[in-house]
Amino acid sequence: MQTYESDANIGNIKLIAVDMDKTLLTDERVLPQGLDERLDKLAEAGIVFCPASGRPAPKLEEMFEDIKSRIAFCPDNGACVIYRGNYIYKSNIDVALYHKVLAHAVEDPRAVPVLCCYDDAYVLAHDHKYHDEISIYYSAINYIDTFEGLDVESNKISIFFPAYDAEPAFRETYNPTFSDKLYVTNAGREWIDFMNLGVDKGAGVAHLCEHLGIDIADAAAVGDTYNDIPMLERVGHSFIVDNAEEHMNAHAKWRIPSNNDGGVLTLVDAILAAR
Repeated sequence: MQTYESDANIGNIKLIAVDMDKTLLTDERVLPQGLDERLDKLAEAGIVFCPASGRPAPKLEEMFEDIKSRIAFCPDNGACVIYRGNYIYKSNIDVALYHKVLAHAVEDPRAVPVLCCYDDAYVLAHDHKYHDEISIYYSAINYIDTFEGLDVESNKISIFFPAYDAEPAFRETYNPTFSDKLYVTNAGREWIDFMNLGVDKGAGVAHLCEHLGIDIADAAAVGDTYNDIPMLERVGHSFIVDNAEEHMNAHAKWRIPSNNDGGVLTLVDAILAAR
């Protein structure tokens, strides 16, 4: 795979959608030093920056608190899109359908189901022992005795796998059972996410491009794992970080340095230099 320097049209990029965990964030789950000044320069150049993540909107906005009104967000794997503080797209899951997934997960001893509802989430009380892991991604968690009877607006179901066995669970159980009704994807080895059919990071970036009048051929995406594939395959400029899983080589055109080596910062500098 070629490195980012061989993207001859890198100066045409008008929007950059960036995955968070293991892509923009270091392994310590912190933003790289020097990002703020790059974001200022991107704004000055009229280039839209968009964190694109399985994380919900509140957690994403919290990480970019000072500039959240100036950038875009593609949270929940594209199940909603925010631009300059306003939702420009939402995709709610049918209540009866999310109850089917939750009921299945409740019976799976490997699984910790989480119902995602834009600003908060619902988790069973007996799973409170996983609060430290779940609260990394969800600020407001409602612990309840049962999911039965719950009728709230939800755009994503997530299932946490404390034993890091999300990949076999996805292949053997959840994808075969639900893929005809929902888009099912791995978000690393700990999580499986469920959104409406047609919802993924690629569709989210496409909604944002349409809203902004940007040709998706002039959009870039950066990722490292399964749930990044749809946006990598949809945009004109697709990049993976050097720490990406090997199977991701088939889904991007170019490679940038790893998350711990500030790969996204390197890419932003190259885009700005080519303007």
